Amino acid sequence: MPTLFCFGLGYSASHFIHEFGGRFDRIAGTVTTREKAAHLAAAGVGGHRVEAFVFDGTDAPSEIIAALMDAAAVLVSVPPDERGDPVLRHFASGVAGAPQLQSIAYLSTIGVYGDHGGAWVDEETPATPISGRSSARLAAEREWQALGSRAGKPVAILRLSGIYGPGQNALVQVARGTAKRIGRPGQLFNRIHVADIAQAIDAVYAQRAEGIFNITDDEPTAQGIPVAFAAELLGVAPPPEIPFDEAAKSMSPMARSFYAESKRVRNEKLKRALGVRLRYPTYREGLRALFADEQTVGRISEA
Repeated sequence: MPTLFCFGLGYSASHFIHEFGGRFDRIAGTVTTREKAAHLAAAGVGGHRVEAFVFDGTDAPSEIIAALMDAAAVLVSVPPDERGDPVLRHFASGVAGAPQLQSIAYLSTIGVYGDHGGAWVDEETPATPISGRSSARLAAEREWQALGSRAGKPVAILRLSGIYGPGQNALVQVARGTAKRIGRPGQLFNRIHVADIAQAIDAVYAQRAEGIFNITDDEPTAQGIPVAFAAELLGVAPPPEIPFDEAAKSMSPMARSFYAESKRVRNEKLKRALGVRLRYPTYREGLRALFADEQTVGRISEA
């Protein structure tokens, strides 16, 4: 009876369950509030029943440890907090001792590479994070890899680019009037459609893969290019470009840290080692598909 356990039933995990949940007889995971747990218990995810347990990083509920004992696959998307990785803090021994566990996928970020001035990076590029948030992610990656080595369980580190997909994309932002085009010469970054993240997770589990994999599209661009393309699809004028120095005055520290980095991220290992064929190799295919779907159901026009 294969069981999937997700530490963090968020955007990426939910899309994975929606598409590939049928591979498991039991799906369980964590949320941060009782309200979210009740909603998932009632609604499920993509037609799949989901058992949701409350975990806010402060303790280790016994029902979570019990569910881990049945898990064949673990998906981790809970971010580090100020004390490190909360999952490892409370459940390291439970994960290491799970008798059925065959594969662990940890969702990280390409932010661990830091700034490379627009140069290409791959999985062999040394990680040199420049933000505290990315430094914490890198520390968590290494702790998960160390746990895997001790326990003899494969751990795949999936470094994700900027995530977009249904309900979370430039089309919605343009339609709502919240989209911005911020001009910073030389600043480039990659994206990834959430459906391709789901494909990568499925490939990890199928192959019991371990190691580091960049989960990213084929075409890094400046921030404003997909926004302009989304506006074109919607038949409206794109928002005016704002110089970075002006926009930075009202940015949060987290947003400013994003613009401090520029790199192009390679994905050959994703394709070669995991055999993933991207459904949305660039933002153009991804946004066109989202436009067709969301126009059909009316979500964009009602945004």
